[in-house]
Amino acid sequence: MSLWTPELLTGQPKSVGLLRNFVGGEFVASGSTFAKVSPVTGEQIFDVCEADESAVDAAVQAARAALKGPWGRLSEQERAVVLRRVADGLERRFEDLVAAEVGDTGKSISQARTLDIPRGAANFRAFADFATTAATESYTTVLPDGRRALNYAVRKPVGVVAIVVPWNLPLLLLTWKVAPALACGNAVVVKPSEETPASATVLAEVMAEAGVPAGVFNLVHGFGPSSAGEYLTRHPGVDAITFTGESATGTAIAKVAADRVKSVSFELGGKNAGLIFADADLDAAVEGSVRSVFTNGGQVCLCTERLYVERPIFTEFAERLAQRASELTYGWPADEATMNMPLISKQHRDKVLSYYDLARSEGAEVLTGGGLPSFGDARDGGCYVQPTVVTGLRQDARATTEEIFGPICHIAPFDTEDEAYALANDSDYGLAATVWTRDVGRAHRAGPALDVGIVWINTWFLRDLRTPFGGMKLSGVGREGGTHSLSFYSEPTNVCIELT
Repeated sequence: MSLWTPELLTGQPKSVGLLRNFVGGEFVASGSTFAKVSPVTGEQIFDVCEADESAVDAAVQAARAALKGPWGRLSEQERAVVLRRVADGLERRFEDLVAAEVGDTGKSISQARTLDIPRGAANFRAFADFATTAATESYTTVLPDGRRALNYAVRKPVGVVAIVVPWNLPLLLLTWKVAPALACGNAVVVKPSEETPASATVLAEVMAEAGVPAGVFNLVHGFGPSSAGEYLTRHPGVDAITFTGESATGTAIAKVAADRVKSVSFELGGKNAGLIFADADLDAAVEGSVRSVFTNGGQVCLCTERLYVERPIFTEFAERLAQRASELTYGWPADEATMNMPLISKQHRDKVLSYYDLARSEGAEVLTGGGLPSFGDARDGGCYVQPTVVTGLRQDARATTEEIFGPICHIAPFDTEDEAYALANDSDYGLAATVWTRDVGRAHRAGPALDVGIVWINTWFLRDLRTPFGGMKLSGVGREGGTHSLSFYSEPTNVCIELT
C-alpha cells in the first residue's frame, strides 16, 4: 500500500508507515527511528529513520562520487533536460505530494494544490531555463603596447552542497534550493526538518524515477544538534551550505562553516512590517493584511507581524482586521474552505501561546483571539491557536521585537511617512515589508527607505523567480533567485587568452 494515502489529507491516517533515508540512489533504513505526528490531531503518521553520523558520511561520499561520474560530464543543456524530467515527475506525483505535504504540516489542501506543489515543479523548470540562458562575463583587454587579450568566465559547480530546510513550506523551499544546485552541476545532501520528512521523501522517489544518477540527490532525516543536521554541516566533504530557518540556527551553522571557509547562503527569520497609509484602498489593505499575517498559520518568514497604520484610519483598520481574523474558517485540511491551519508542533504551539501571554503582560489590548480554539473532536489533540490581533504595545516590547512565527500581529499608529519608515526599520531583522498606498511617488520612495530585502507595494507574496530574494541584518546572508542562485551554486573561473 502506498504511504501517501488519502487519509493524510484528513489528518487522521489509518496506518503508520516508515520513511527511510535516500543515499547513493537507494532507500536505506537505520536502526534508530523517531515519530512524526500529525499537527492536526497529534496522532503518529510515520516512523522516520534517523541518519547517524555514518549514514551522513555515506551520503556525502555518494555525492562526491557522483561528481566524478556521468553527472559531472553533462553539459548545462543536458542537465536542464534532467531537471525538466524531474518537474514532469513532480506533476505526475501531484496527488502524492499534496497528501505528503498536508499530512506533514496540516495546511489546507487548497494551499498545497495551488501554491506548494505547483511551485515545486516550477522551480525545476525555471532553473533549467536560467542555467542555459544566463550570460557570463567577457572582455577584450587592450594593453598599452597594443597587445590584446580575450577574458571570459566559465561557471563550474561548487561541489557537494548541504541543503537544510525548515518545516513551514517544505517542498517549495527544498526545490527552491535543489533545482539551482543541480542546474549548476552540483551534487546535494538534503536534510529536511524532522517535522516535515514526507514530501522530501516523495522528491527522492521522483529523482529515482526521473533517472537522476545515483548520488546526485541524497536525503538524510534527523534533528539538528548531535544529529543529521550537525553531522552534515560540519562534514569536511561538504563544500557549501544553504540554510533557511531560524536566525539562531543560522548563527550556529555559520560558526561551523567558518572553520573551513565554506560558502554559505542563509535566509533567516523576520519581524516584518506592514505600512498602511490613509490614502490606501482600505478594502485591499485589510484583505492583503489578512493574507500577510495569517497565511500558513503565520508560519512564513515573510508574514507580517507588525502593522503600522496612519492615524486617520487606524481605528477603522484595526476593527476591520480583527473582525476578519475572527471570521477565518477552521476545518479539516481536506475542506477547501479551511483557512486556519495548525501550528507545526505542540512545542511551537506552546511557544506562540507564551507570546500571547507575554503580549498581555506587556500591556497589549487583545482585539481578537489570544487563546486556543475548541472543536469537540480529534483536532483538540492538535496544535491549533486562534488568529490574534493586538494593539497598545510599546515599540520596544518583546512581543513587538522578537519573531513569534504564528498567526498574530500588533497594530500601532503613525503620523508621517518618515515616522512610518523609522518604525518599520526599528528591528534587528530586515527581510520583507508591505506598503499600502495609492501615492505613486510614495510607492517608489518606499523601496530605498526600507531596510529589507523585498518590498511589496499593494500586494504580498507575489514573486518573480528571476528577482533577488533574501534579507538584511539578522534575516540572512546572500540572495537567491535567477542568476543570484547560479552565482552561489557555481564558481566562476576567468580564462585569459592573449590574442596578439
